[in-house]
Amino acid sequence: MFRIRRIYDDSLPINRQAISQVQTILKNQFRDLNKRDIDKLPEHLRDPIKHKFQSTLYVADDEHGHIRGFALLHYAADFNFAYLDYIAAAQQRTGGGIGGALYEKVRETALHFGVVGLFFECLPDDPAICKSEFLKQNAARLRFYEGYGARPICNTAYETPVDPKDSCAPYLVLDDLGQGKPLKRKHAREITRAILERKYAKLCPPEYVSMVVESFQDDPVCLRPFKYFEQDKIPFIKTSTVTDLPIALVINEKHTIHHVHERGYVESPVRIKSILKEIIPTGLFRQFQPRHYTEKYITAVHDAGFVKYLKNVCKNVPDNKSVYPYVFPIRNAARPPKDLPIRAGYYCFDTFTPLNQNAFLAAQRAVDCAMTAADQLLKGYYISYALVRPPGHHAERQVFGGFCYFNSTAIAAHHLSQYGKVAILDIDYHHGNGQQIIFYDRADVLTVSIHGNPHFAYPYFSGFSDEIGEGDGIGFNLNLPQPEKLNGEQYRKILDKALKHIQRFSPQFIIIALGLDTAKGDPTGSWSLNAKDFEQNGTMIGSLGLPFLVVQEGGYAVRSLGINARHFFSGLWKGFNVHYNNHHTGVPNHANT
Repeated sequence: MFRIRRIYDDSLPINRQAISQVQTILKNQFRDLNKRDIDKLPEHLRDPIKHKFQSTLYVADDEHGHIRGFALLHYAADFNFAYLDYIAAAQQRTGGGIGGALYEKVRETALHFGVVGLFFECLPDDPAICKSEFLKQNAARLRFYEGYGARPICNTAYETPVDPKDSCAPYLVLDDLGQGKPLKRKHAREITRAILERKYAKLCPPEYVSMVVESFQDDPVCLRPFKYFEQDKIPFIKTSTVTDLPIALVINEKHTIHHVHERGYVESPVRIKSILKEIIPTGLFRQFQPRHYTEKYITAVHDAGFVKYLKNVCKNVPDNKSVYPYVFPIRNAARPPKDLPIRAGYYCFDTFTPLNQNAFLAAQRAVDCAMTAADQLLKGYYISYALVRPPGHHAERQVFGGFCYFNSTAIAAHHLSQYGKVAILDIDYHHGNGQQIIFYDRADVLTVSIHGNPHFAYPYFSGFSDEIGEGDGIGFNLNLPQPEKLNGEQYRKILDKALKHIQRFSPQFIIIALGLDTAKGDPTGSWSLNAKDFEQNGTMIGSLGLPFLVVQEGGYAVRSLGINARHFFSGLWKGFNVHYNNHHTGVPNHANT
């Protein structure tokens, strides 16, 4: 098995490892390549202006990170064409559909760019112009590409060697991506000149370039007749576009075990059902089963004693019973009570978040979901959604509360921070005190929260605008507390400020703590956002064009909950794709997708 993912630069460690393996394949299989050109691969990815190409590297790797094949694609916005520079499988790793999968991914991207066509070189299969022992291999390659409708451009001097002593020069092959649009001579000449001057500047003298360019006389250009397939029996013509890629959805399927039946407890299982009912029919989502992650991921963020306490107390609570904190031993924190129920207040900051037999298990599974969704970003997805309960953004390093036990958002953020800077945007009605405390002294994770002013809104003790971080984290915590009444238009002005702050931070990943309790009629909030507002908010956030992990937090107006979620994700996906189209390069060049 293998996966295909995009690499836009070498900013992340996982990408540097992959690029190094690709360079090894280039050295071993393309021995005529200049070592300096191979070493410059990361620079090509980072600096499109210098090289006049926006370059994208696709790698096919296995579960161990071993590169089984790659493709290097260039996009020239000035002449609106795509150029496939290399496509290769690692030695002894051919077969298994790697080449076809890579080529289809390349076509998919080229289609999304809206180019006139995909161009590449392929050595001739004609013995009259190519005296080579590899004619069979050349023919096999051309047959493969012809299966997609790609054929050499004929009646030109492109396959004329620069050095007359050479016996073989490549065809210039055009894949029109099934669009059926003729290529005008003027445009073909511009593209040919761009390829020769940008790729072969040191090899092709100006007079040779002019000779080849002027040899294009047909208008429109002529492609070689089909040689290996009948024209009406091409096995594959058009690849689906990138906008068909879904949002990775990971659901805490064990959330129902945490069902508190006490009257007025709004964090109920019906919340998940309400959201799923609305988002699944959109076709935007592909569901993944959550993996199990060891407790080391939890204790990387939460105090080990706190985690041990939650596990033990939940294990010992009788069936269908709940323990609520009622004693808070803050005066002698060094000597916590020994009795587990009494000790609840030592690790909690409110009186309405219960501990029961399944609270630990459900919270642990929520972490599994958030971690699985985070890892989907590393596997090539642009947006992933951890639809979980119980929520987590109120859980601090060693205290729980606000229906939250483990901070799934913070745990996923810490995990992703190993691969680049992370911004957390908390858009729950209530302040995300958990993320703030956990990352308060760190500069690699930016925490931004838009919430009801703590003067009147839970959790009351955290979320003030003068809380900006400490130590290395000074300036990396932004609170935007808002008044008791707020409509959608007012909200978007604040959201715009938050997004500009995130852009200045330049993160590699954005985690959205998605609270839908900002909606009109939510029993825990006082604002009046409607479905249209959620869609506009999603569009604004999506326009950042970064890899997004969305983790479900609050939202308790069950009748509108799913509708608002559907509108938010529709907007997020729309905003992301608008960014993708406007920038011609998919996601920005630091995304690991």
